[in-house]
Amino acid sequence: WVQGPKHLSAYLLLLPTMVRNVSRSVDKGETCSCVFHLPKSILLQQLEPLQSTTQELINKCEQALSRVSEYAPAIDDQENQVLEMSYTLKSKNPSAFTLPSEAPSFNKLQLELQRVQKSVTQLKVNGEVSGAGDLLHQLQGQVNNASLMLRLLVDTDQSNNRALQQQVDVLEAQISKCERERGRDEASRQPGPSLPPGSCTGGILQKVSRPFVVQLNWRGFSYKAGAWGRDSAPNLTSSLYWVAPLRANGRYFDYYQLYKSYDDLVLLKNYEEQKMGYGDGNGNTVYKNFMYFNYYGSNEMAKVDLASNTLVLRHPLSGATYNNRFSYAGGLWVLYATEGSKGNLVVSRLNASTLEVEKTWQTSQYKPALSGAFMACGVLYTLRSLSTCQEEIFYAFDTTTGQEQNLSIILDKMLETLHGINYCPLD
Repeated sequence: WVQGPKHLSAYLLLLPTMVRNVSRSVDKGETCSCVFHLPKSILLQQLEPLQSTTQELINKCEQALSRVSEYAPAIDDQENQVLEMSYTLKSKNPSAFTLPSEAPSFNKLQLELQRVQKSVTQLKVNGEVSGAGDLLHQLQGQVNNASLMLRLLVDTDQSNNRALQQQVDVLEAQISKCERERGRDEASRQPGPSLPPGSCTGGILQKVSRPFVVQLNWRGFSYKAGAWGRDSAPNLTSSLYWVAPLRANGRYFDYYQLYKSYDDLVLLKNYEEQKMGYGDGNGNTVYKNFMYFNYYGSNEMAKVDLASNTLVLRHPLSGATYNNRFSYAGGLWVLYATEGSKGNLVVSRLNASTLEVEKTWQTSQYKPALSGAFMACGVLYTLRSLSTCQEEIFYAFDTTTGQEQNLSIILDKMLETLHGINYCPLD
């Protein structure tokens, strides 16, 4: 016989197949006594080691369940590490970047689940205890579910990390672009050293500020091409601005307007409008109240007196094709291509009075591949289109030294096509 409710509960719960008939009674001292019969093949001495084995099995199951219950705090730990990862990305410290799935807590959890799963499997294989099969089966299912959830979280974590990294890369690119633009704007607003108009002591061009709209074309939105600028001759008593839109076909110009000041140009007042009728292309420039341009349908250079709107000179440019470009910056320049240059850009310096060529330079740049070109202080700069909103000044040729140089200066633009780019030493 066995005394005590604790022993009775253990035997009745875990060994129901071993107990056949049980009777019990309570004496005056409230002591519970029971008598039960065991099969002849089982001795009483065998019950104590069996009880010990059963209790050990229960303890292992409780430990395994406890380890599984620790999975919820590990998820919270993962969320905290995701926040730490975001902070690491923002601080731009790749070496400190650690995936939550690679964290020590995840590794520890994986090892614990593997250990529990191994223990449950061994208990089932041994099969020493009857009556605990359902509990072990339930426990193994819980462990398998926890392992599956862990693998899914690891896969999801890696996928989320890739998506997060892509978003961070996009944001960093946008931030870098904003920082570059801010730097360019701040640099363009910085007052440089005081230099006389037309001074060329600054060397090669370094950067260009963002564009701003001065005034819309007075002929309407359909006239998208053309040229405008300022009389580039130094030491003038007046600041003359000119605007010469091309026709809608984008080639000829027959009207132009003159403004006495920049304020007049902005306000569209105090202007003088003239009709000329024989300009070709947007490679115009104005110097000492004369406009220089390509005479339409020919390789001739033309010179018009703006005071009287009179054509005073036409002079052929030997071997030049059409659509030539003029610029005045340290001299009167013309940019063109010839049959002899096989389409490569040619630079010539002209005599402003006679339009005779004083000197010529050959370049390695194929003119049809360029989106624009201009002269500044005797240096040729060429452009190419990067997108619908940006150009790149990518090449420079110094006529003084004959040296070429590759550049990468970004130039923003308001429309898809850039027309009539010019450099004015007075600005």
